[in-house]
Amino acid sequence: MVAAPASLESLCINSIRMLAVDAVNKSNSGHPGLPMGCAPMGYTLWDQFLRHNPKNPKWFNRDRFVLSAGHGCMLLYALLHLTGYDSVTIEDIKQFRQWGAKTPGHPETFETPGVEVTAGPLGAGISNAVGLAIAEKHLAAKFNKPDSKIVDHFTYVIMGDGCNQEGVASEACSLAGHLKLGKLIALYDDNHITIDGRTDVSFTEDVLKRYESYGWHVQHVPDGNTDVKAIANAIQLAKEVTDKPSIIKITTTIGYGSPNKSDTAGVHGAPLGSEEADLTRESLGWSYGPFEIPEDAYKEFRKAIEKGAALERDWNEQLKNYRAKYPLEAKEFERSLRGELPENWDKDLPTYTSEDKGLATRKHSQICLGALGPNLPELIGGSADLTHSNYTDIQGETGSFQADTPEKRYLHFGVREHAMAAILNGIAYHDSGLIPYGGTFLVFADYMRGSMRLSALSELGVIYVLTHDSIGVGEDGPTHQPIETIPSLRAIPNMMVFRPGDGNETSGAYKVAISNRKRPSSLCLSRQGMPNQANSSIEKVALGGYILEDCSGTPELIFIGTGSELHLCVEAAKELRNQGRKVRVVSMPCIELFEEQSDSYKEEVLPSNIRKRLVVEAAETFGWHKYIGLDGDSVTMSSFGASAPGGTCMEKFGFTVENVLNKANKLLT
Repeated sequence: MVAAPASLESLCINSIRMLAVDAVNKSNSGHPGLPMGCAPMGYTLWDQFLRHNPKNPKWFNRDRFVLSAGHGCMLLYALLHLTGYDSVTIEDIKQFRQWGAKTPGHPETFETPGVEVTAGPLGAGISNAVGLAIAEKHLAAKFNKPDSKIVDHFTYVIMGDGCNQEGVASEACSLAGHLKLGKLIALYDDNHITIDGRTDVSFTEDVLKRYESYGWHVQHVPDGNTDVKAIANAIQLAKEVTDKPSIIKITTTIGYGSPNKSDTAGVHGAPLGSEEADLTRESLGWSYGPFEIPEDAYKEFRKAIEKGAALERDWNEQLKNYRAKYPLEAKEFERSLRGELPENWDKDLPTYTSEDKGLATRKHSQICLGALGPNLPELIGGSADLTHSNYTDIQGETGSFQADTPEKRYLHFGVREHAMAAILNGIAYHDSGLIPYGGTFLVFADYMRGSMRLSALSELGVIYVLTHDSIGVGEDGPTHQPIETIPSLRAIPNMMVFRPGDGNETSGAYKVAISNRKRPSSLCLSRQGMPNQANSSIEKVALGGYILEDCSGTPELIFIGTGSELHLCVEAAKELRNQGRKVRVVSMPCIELFEEQSDSYKEEVLPSNIRKRLVVEAAETFGWHKYIGLDGDSVTMSSFGASAPGGTCMEKFGFTVENVLNKANKLLT
């Protein structure tokens, strides 16, 4: 790419800086320092290297740009506006951080076309970028031909000191180095300032040596404030290194141009104020008023519109030729890009009768993955070093995604739970139809919670396979017994939490999870076995809760059960019926889906006039009170577990038919 003349470069760079200054000042809230310091690298990347189409932000083969330091979002909004994205007008810039604006306080994919990832928590963005790069490498290996590269794009990141201090970034970047993701390029804003002041109060490591040890290609640009040529040369060299991800440390001055606040923590997260903004204009030689951009800068930036349209036209022509030469591959590729599931993808999901052998739901999950694998080529995922405990492998397939076998779809994440979740989000953000899943023990959802929350916030259909779901884990003890985890996951908006009670419900959970591409799912699965129920089904799981067993006439009591404890409800109900009692058993594999049913359906399953209800779940009671009511009770947990065989733990904490019966009889009498 040809660089603009130096004077025009300065005009464009200062346009970014002053839009950030003015927007933060107007909202009286925000982070002007990073955009002011990163403006040269942002401009250089977007002007000379980034392949994108402002008029079609979802063009598939675009380069992905991730602002991992999401607090500096005015850098991204300025670039989107200046290069001609319709999603960010000058009025949107003026409404920065205001209600209903397309310019929220951190970038959000669901608010602003052109934003690739929802980058809020530091470290998440660079970790998402690893997922984006994995998706690109996998699809390229799967679909590209020697004479046709229809998948061929880079993932660029701007990250800061905060990102490099977060553990999730270290986890993800370690894996990126192992996988040799050569199309991942990170620009590290080395400005030596965080909220607490200079970074040397807590952060004195040699970051580039760390990344070099990860297997990354490393470079340093000493003057990121003015040396655009050096930044461009470094990016070009990074693009030429195809067997390693690259990081370029670019030393900058935070708040560059501000005479009194630059290079201080004061410019990190607070407006400059009108007086300092005037001084900054004078310092930068900026003779324009607030939100005023010179026409020459607009003309230079908006060359991206014509360039982007040409790039997309060329790619469409490539795709047309690919379609003619490789019709079967093209058909699958384009179906995946449209987000359409294959016909009959769920036809082999297993069903069970009560005569079939009962298994742990983690084993049923493995059977489901094996059934789905051949019919769902976009399924991709793995485990955080627990493959043989989570049973997350796709049976019948060999090999895994490695640097030299990226066409494979099983990912070994290593002992990196948080990075796994963030990477799965990145694969989903790639918006290419891939369906990511990842497994670990349920208790380690606490390591992943930040990224799981972002899955829900960003409407990403990630599937979390979370096994060893209760005190039934047994001997590993309370550190591994997630008694409070399920209720806490249920508290996340837009997250579907499944706790299936047998094989049919496990198949049903997968069917719902895969069908929902805008909602993440947590499949909470048992280590211990449980019988298959006579009246469960795949279809009923979509209702969230349903009548598993009923009585004639009006029930005196309703059992509500989940997971392995559903069977306790069934056995207790059988005994009560033998005593002449009228009882109903409700299976509740997914509270969220049940709450979304019609009022009439919910009333049919749980009539409001039947107030004697008993909830049975080997987890904390929190969240069940709505269903228990004032006249009900529960067999749940109110303490941590203990180290003993799983069956012993269940017995000692009251998860037995006998204890369930005792509680039920107390309610009935």
